[in-house]
Amino acid sequence: MKEIKVDNKVVARLISANDINEGLNFYSNDEEFIQVGAWSYNKDKDLLAHIHNEVDRTVNRTCEVLYVISGRLQATIYSLDEVEIANFNVETGEILVLLECGHGYKILEDNTKVIEIKNGPYLGAEIDRRRI
Repeated sequence: MKEIKVDNKVVARLISANDINEGLNFYSNDEEFIQVGAWSYNKDKDLLAHIHNEVDRTVNRTCEVLYVISGRLQATIYSLDEVEIANFNVETGEILVLLECGHGYKILEDNTKVIEIKNGPYLGAEIDRRRI
């Protein structure tokens, strides 16, 4: 797992298939606004059924998770004061977790497919983001 830091604080993580070990593993800290975990189990493993309780939470920033289904992209990560801090490729099967940072992407292959997951509710472009 690759962590991108600003002032010793993790602002983004890149997770590859090689980072996923047997069992349930989380790649986020409890206090982060988005929680990212991975499962790796063998056949016939039962996971206990559950319901998540309704809990009031205060979320101050939209965070994103990208999963690259196919193709690849170049991710540029920016500090909150708009300084470029990292630039790297995200490959098929990798997960990019974006916490407290700006970001931009360049698609490097035709037919690149990505799933984007982020916390909501979405309040619209004018409120939710600013362009760098």
